[in-house]
This record gives sequence, C-alpha cells and structure tokens, in this order.
Amino acid sequence: MSNDILYQSTSINTARLERIGAHSHIRGLGLNELLEARDEPPSGSKSGATPSHNMIGQVAARRAMGIVLKMIRKGKIGGRSVLLAGPPSTGKTALAMALAQELGPDVPFTNLSASQVFSLELSKTEALTQAVRRSMGVRIVEETEIIEGEVVEIQIDSLLPSSASGGDSSKAKGGGITKSGRLTLCTTEMETIYDLGSKMIDMLRSEKVSAGDVIRIDKASGKISKLGRSFSRSRDYDAVSSTTKFVQTPEGELMKRKEVVHTVSLHEIDVINSRQQGFLALFAGDTGEISQEIRDQIDSKVAEWRDEGRATLVPGVLFIDEVHMLDLECFSFLNRALESEMAPVLVIATNRGVSKIRGTEYTSPHGIPLDLLDRLMIISTQPYSVDDIRRILSVRCDEEEVDMEPTALELLTRIASETSLRYAINLIITSQLNAKKHKRSVVAMEDVERCFDLFVDVKRSTKLLIKYQNDFLFNEIDASLSQSTTNKDKDGDGKPAAEEEGKMEEEKSTMDSVQPMEES
Repeated sequence: MSNDILYQSTSINTARLERIGAHSHIRGLGLNELLEARDEPPSGSKSGATPSHNMIGQVAARRAMGIVLKMIRKGKIGGRSVLLAGPPSTGKTALAMALAQELGPDVPFTNLSASQVFSLELSKTEALTQAVRRSMGVRIVEETEIIEGEVVEIQIDSLLPSSASGGDSSKAKGGGITKSGRLTLCTTEMETIYDLGSKMIDMLRSEKVSAGDVIRIDKASGKISKLGRSFSRSRDYDAVSSTTKFVQTPEGELMKRKEVVHTVSLHEIDVINSRQQGFLALFAGDTGEISQEIRDQIDSKVAEWRDEGRATLVPGVLFIDEVHMLDLECFSFLNRALESEMAPVLVIATNRGVSKIRGTEYTSPHGIPLDLLDRLMIISTQPYSVDDIRRILSVRCDEEEVDMEPTALELLTRIASETSLRYAINLIITSQLNAKKHKRSVVAMEDVERCFDLFVDVKRSTKLLIKYQNDFLFNEIDASLSQSTTNKDKDGDGKPAAEEEGKMEEEKSTMDSVQPMEES
C-alpha cells in the first residue's frame, strides 16, 4: 500500500506576490543609447511593449527626459528644474516613475505631492527643506579588512567549568558551559585555521554556516555574511533549495582590504544627529522640526569629507506632483533652494493651464509664478492616439494578468478614447471579476459592456447630476447652465455608438419633458 503513495513537492514563486499600482508596469524610459524610442514590438510579444520598458507613446517627452537622465547621472549639475505640463492622463507621472527606474536605487528619488506640504505638524518651508535634503545623497567610501574564504571544517568544543565538573550538575545546567572551537577556511591558494569564541560560534549557527559555504567576516565588527555555496560542493547533495546560490571559491589570500560604499541622504544624517534616538526616528517617521544649526554643522562636515576624498555628493531628484497646489511662499522657497550648492534636480508636474496662483489674485501659466517659470525646462505631453491607448491597455492587461478577447480590447480602447484612459483602466479588473462570475477565464465584450453600464464615467455622471439637480442638497447650478450642458451632451454621453443609436429617441423625449421645468 505504501508503494502507491506519491510525494510531490511544490515551490511557490513569491516574486510576483505584490500589489499592482497605477504605474507598477513602468520599467524605464525605453530609449536606446541614441535617445531613440524603442517602440517596435518584438516578434511573438503579447503586449508589444517589452523593448520600450512598457512606456508607450510620448516619444518627444521621453527623449527630453533621456537628456535629463544623462544630466543627473553626470552628478555635477544640481539645481536644474524640469516642468512636465500637459492635459490629464497623458503620462506625466509615468515619465517621472520611468526616470526613477532608470536611475536605480543608488540615486535618491523623492516623490512628493504638493498637498503634503500643508501639514499641521511641520511648517511649509520645513516640509520642503526635508524633501530637498532627502533628495541629496552622500556617498561615503570606507576601507575595511575582511576575511573571505570557503569553510572546510567547523569544530566546536563545549567545556564545563571546574566548579561544575565535580558532580554538581545544577551549576552546569545554569548556563556555565563555555564554548570554543576552530574554523578552517581556504582559498584556491592557502588554508588557515582560526580559533572561535562563543559569540562567533553563535553567529555561525544563526547564519547556518556549514562546510562548503563561502563566507565573509568583517574584522572590525565581527559580522559574518554567507555569500553562497561553493561550486566544488555542488554535487554533495542531490536535492538543493531553489534559492541556493553557488559561487566560486575565493582566490588569493584570505585577508583582504575592501572598499565599502554607503549612500545616505542628508535628511537621514540630519535626523540621526538631531536627537538621541535619531536612528529609531527614521523608522517611526516622526522626525519633527530640525534646527538650522544642526544642518549647518552637517553641511560643513560633509564639505570636509569631500575635501579629504572620503565622500562625494549624489544629486538626486525631487518630484513634486500637482505643483499648482503650492502657494507663493512655497514657490519663493523653491527659487531660493535651487540656488544652493546642495540642490537636487527638481521635476514638477501640473495639468493646469492659465490659472490663478494659490493664495493670490495673480494669473500665470500653469499656476506658477513667472520668475520660477524662467528657470524651468518645460516638457509638454500630448494626448495619446488610439493606437497608443490600445497598447497601453494591452500592457495593463498583462500587468494585472487579465486575458481579454480582441473584440473586448477594441471596445475598451473606444471607451478610453471617448471618456478617459484612467476610467478604461479601472474597467479591466472589474470586467475580469464579471467574467469569473459567469465561469469564463477570458474577458469577453459583454463583460466590458456590463461594467460600462454599472460604473459611469464623468460625462454621464455630470449629465445625471444636472438632470436630477433638484434632488440633491445645496444645489447651486443655474437653470441656464443646466440647459446648455444638456444640449451640449445631447449627441454624446460617453456610450459606444452601437448603444447610442438605440437610445436617441428615449433621450429626446426625456429632455423634452425636463425642459419646461428648467424654463419655469
């Protein structure tokens, strides 16, 4: 009976067990070395966007951001400002996220919304100061001695104290056992035996180090790091974990000198030096106000490290979305902050046209003062074409792991072109849930139509609001505005044309019945 039992081991890949955000599909700008957009779909590609790092359209804006990327990577020019200006749903935030992906984790990137500046805990200038210093990195280079080699043998001896060896086992049970041992490490050229204390033995056990592992020991701190398993021991066991990493046996001497590079932001240094438990405040997020004297001392110390060659400045990126929400005081602060030597590259985005500056009666393009506009390099974004919208929706279907029929994708593309791209993206997952309800694994056209009827877009919502305005509280819409808006939307309410033709007569009779009420 036992011979009929089959044992099967399964492994789950946890790399994709993460939440899908609005821009989680962005991998980069999708440019080659000549700053040309790589938008050609490869043969056999499902979405047709892999070579472009899932960036679709906006070729001119992407090339301009590529120049900004090269400027940031040089690291010698700080205080430059870029404005991303364009209508809603044209990829302004996506361009900023692509820039962050291209820069990598070593370059500081701070994502800030303009409304976050207005807080009850911090003043506006303090919030902006912390954001600016969070976007400036300091790369500190240190030299340390390490021991790196392959573990040949670990011997651990347990010694009882002399008082407990006479037969009193209660003292031995109380923790009086002392541990000692020997560790044999080797490289391709030499082999050495090291004596171990109780602390080192505990660290080896916590790291689960065994013979055949390649380890690194920091002499200054005594920290043990397990680099992987040696290739020479790869055939010792038939079954190994999928996460096991095989490395080569180190060459040369066991003891080496290595440069260790730490990249921290100026804000992290400020917090650590501003209070006794500053390191814990980084995790708690409660940094509070930091005095200017501490910042001046840190700036002078960093300048001293730069003169000695121990540290270099890493200008990062400060991205402020919805920048038209800032007021005149914040714009004046940014003007002054960009003139400093320790200023990051400022990237701001807005979807406003000619509008008033917050807190004033002055009108300016994009709601930004003219003196700050003179400092900005403006990158404009254009509305997407129908083909770009189709490819973006295809990429989002791949990201959300939704299988959709071509006819459903075409209908979704038409909805996005007539309403908005964000509204169409929200219909993807809802259509999949509707398909699962009807036991279908692929989203069909009727699923998209069903969700289109259940969730209205802005145009249809506005039309319903005007139609039933007297039923809402605090109604302040003019009757003339109601009539003009109703007549304007008479020929189109965001529905597909196939559904529009069947309901023209019904809308006409409904509007004729509403019109006398509006005139009265």
